[in-house]
Amino acid sequence: MKKIITLIFVFSIIVTLNAQSKKNKDINSIKKMCGCFQIKFDFAETFIKIDDENYIPSKNYSSGALEWAQLVKDDKNQISIQHILISGSKDKPYIIKHWRQDWLYQNQDFYVYDYDNKWNYIEKNKEDVKGQWTQKVFQVDDSPRYEGSGYWVHLDEKSYWENITSAPLPRREYTKRNDYNVTERGNRQEITSTGWVHDQNNKKIIRKKGEEDLIIAHEKGFNNYTKVDDSKCNSAIKWWTENEKKWTLVRSKWSEVYSRNKILNLKKTVDNSPLYMVLFQEDINQIDQINSTIESYINY
Repeated sequence: MKKIITLIFVFSIIVTLNAQSKKNKDINSIKKMCGCFQIKFDFAETFIKIDDENYIPSKNYSSGALEWAQLVKDDKNQISIQHILISGSKDKPYIIKHWRQDWLYQNQDFYVYDYDNKWNYIEKNKEDVKGQWTQKVFQVDDSPRYEGSGYWVHLDEKSYWENITSAPLPRREYTKRNDYNVTERGNRQEITSTGWVHDQNNKKIIRKKGEEDLIIAHEKGFNNYTKVDDSKCNSAIKWWTENEKKWTLVRSKWSEVYSRNKILNLKKTVDNSPLYMVLFQEDINQIDQINSTIESYINY
């Protein structure tokens, strides 16, 4: 009996150590997405699924950027990375606060995109997310975009994470198209020897209440992040140092909103201005201003 108890004890220790080793590999992979990167964005509409002779597919899209990915939070169960774009010339760089990604370990609280600027709150069972990491992606104003949970896989000298989830249309699409209202994103983040890639297999969907989703087209996306010397991103590093306090207040307000754990409907504009245009104003920097501004965009 003592031998059996000893074996069970030893086995439990081995399982715990293996799980911790796996989690450490996950964390190391996530943090490799921090730093200075030269990015190449490529998207192509592939298969047209809608039977409409008047359908006009999106043109192939390619662009590039220099971006700083700032480690904002580094806890054992949460890692937050703020992306900051650098445009303009070297002498006169123009800095743009870009998207943010938070990684939460064994997260149970989700805001899942539905359609037309509505996110449904869902609480998952603990067993359903055991060992998984949730990637929460936020807009430039730290409002929600999309999120999903999955396992980091470390196999055959590869480290990658995959998930499928619904999302609003990307900027390159919603500024030109209004014939669909949801992007189903097939996301794969893979760490490479030169940086990382965001490999996407997406679907363009018309979603209406009480009706089955209508897929109108598929899309392939490939964003290649190539690591470059951090000194190339000094202007973004400086900008973040000067503006971090303000955006900490913004994140804090959004955290309070998300903690309400209920359906979230957001207005696209208030007084003809989207939220990011208001929050990007330099004189909007006090906690009361920030809180009231964000509240004004929430539909109750």
